[in-house]
Amino acid sequence: MNTVIKDLDRIDLRILAALGDEGRMSWRDLSEAVGLSLTPTLRRVRRLEQDGYITGYGAELDEARFLGAISIFVSVTLDRQAKDALTAFEAEIVKIPQIVSCFMMTGGADYLLRVVVRDLEEYQALLTDTLTPIAGVAHIQSSFALKKIIERRKPSFRSLLPGRTTL
Repeated sequence: MNTVIKDLDRIDLRILAALGDEGRMSWRDLSEAVGLSLTPTLRRVRRLEQDGYITGYGAELDEARFLGAISIFVSVTLDRQAKDALTAFEAEIVKIPQIVSCFMMTGGADYLLRVVVRDLEEYQALLTDTLTPIAGVAHIQSSFALKKIIERRKPSFRSLLPGRTTL
């Protein structure tokens, strides 16, 4: 069994899947969905929170309404990879609201950013006025997303149980 879930049983996975689908469901609806009475369900939810499997609850917001509908994946290479240069770059990019995710990478680039903007003019301004002036940036390569195929917001719990198709 996957070591990540060795301490979780089928009921725990049902709870996580149900809350992943609808984080605002009532405790009563959750207990019905997983087949337990209310008190044991709440006990399990609290344990899953304390153990860090549930890290919070929130609303999914329409990113396009706030930031725009154009996603750009931006590969950034720094002129050096010393700790102070990496830390300085990271401190600057967290201030930029159009950057919705950032990953430190191996391979050709040091970072991969996902940037969301309303139009090309906004991206050009962001690129020329904000990203390229960051100290230590040596190279930037942009790739525009044409179509979103899949974006999972939660893991597939069915894949965590070998040989099982239902939770």
